[in-house]
Amino acid sequence: MAKKVFTVDEIKKIILDENVQFLRLMFTDINGVIKNVEVPADQINKVLGNKVMFDGSSIDGFVRIEESDMLLIPDLSTFLIFPWGSEHGKVARLICDINTPEGEPFMGDPRNNLRRIVAEMKAAGYSSFNIGPEPEFFLFKLDANDKPTLDLNDDGGYFDFAPVDLGENCRRDIVLELEKMGFEVEASHHEVAPGQHEIDFKYADAVEAADNIQTFKLVVKTIARKHGLHATFMPKPLEGIAGSGMHINMSLSNESGNAFYDENTPDKLSAEAKHFIAGLMAHARALTAINNPSVNSYKRLVPGFEASVYVAWSGHNRSPLIRVPQARGLSTRLELRSVDPAANPYLAIASILACGLSGLSENLPVPEPIDRNIYGMTSAERHEANITDLPSTLHNALKSLEADEVVKGSLGPHLTQSFIDSKRLEWNSYRQTVSDWERDQYLSL
Repeated sequence: MAKKVFTVDEIKKIILDENVQFLRLMFTDINGVIKNVEVPADQINKVLGNKVMFDGSSIDGFVRIEESDMLLIPDLSTFLIFPWGSEHGKVARLICDINTPEGEPFMGDPRNNLRRIVAEMKAAGYSSFNIGPEPEFFLFKLDANDKPTLDLNDDGGYFDFAPVDLGENCRRDIVLELEKMGFEVEASHHEVAPGQHEIDFKYADAVEAADNIQTFKLVVKTIARKHGLHATFMPKPLEGIAGSGMHINMSLSNESGNAFYDENTPDKLSAEAKHFIAGLMAHARALTAINNPSVNSYKRLVPGFEASVYVAWSGHNRSPLIRVPQARGLSTRLELRSVDPAANPYLAIASILACGLSGLSENLPVPEPIDRNIYGMTSAERHEANITDLPSTLHNALKSLEADEVVKGSLGPHLTQSFIDSKRLEWNSYRQTVSDWERDQYLSL
């Protein structure tokens, strides 16, 4: 997504020339939910003067009621006008960082926290952490009351097209809207499961990439509604079919270019790439709590439905946790395949980067690649190859997180405690629920 850094005067002029009526000041809570404060455009001086405050105690993971006032600090490079407008006129948005009333960055803000980890990366000698996400989503029909149903809008499969892929027009309109907003869409297609779609857009540096993921979700949901559909990023909305992932492609840059590329090694991968892989693998179980943050995420993380559940890496097959695509040179990258679209992108990218950097700083040795289909291996064969599993529940992932100082450090004390508290509540609520499956299995015994 082409990023222009606007000046205050440029933004004021655009708002006037384009007759923008409202400004949405957007930020993200700890669970990855987009929040916003909407103000009339005539409040632009207050907005750009960093004087808009909101009640942080009402936002999950922010602050207690006795310290609730928070400042919204708009990032001028995120200014854009939504192409769909509203009945009351055009609407523009600015993504904001959160500051304390004293003007200090609030460390309970996921975006500020990602900036902190990026600063650590730069201090280690790297200029950027490039992220190319592959978010997937399902399209369901709406009922007469505009409520989501479980009726899919097509019976398509991988790379199918109309008339089998009835979501094609919706997906095409999503792409057109994204392009109007400056996204460079690289591909869009039907995914493996009925009603499932994927749209891939060009990589960006860490903070911008997280911003793009959040904007993408907003666009997808908005345009789907215009087609009478409900878009969901729930990892596993239906049993018996593949769930939705968000594979994360990543590379580090330094003054010489792509730090993961080395033309002098047999596989053209640098020692830095392999230390980074080792860091991801060493902290994979704790990372799972961040990258797969819902109870439902673990219904997707099972063998046989596309998702990677085994801690291993390879350059030749897609069954391990980490794949190294064959492209080299500037395109050399790693692909982490476990992440799902329920993840808060600011937290996920921060923790992934921190784990990779820990592998670099500690010179962690990378295990041998696993170049055979892990799904076809027996448990004994996996044990012999030192292949471990990702956690099977949110509960187990949280236990791994609590024991991992690197991943906790990637969030900082405030976000770590808020995240664990929030997810413990979710797990405790879930484990008290009696499902239809349990009644079907046990009621008549």
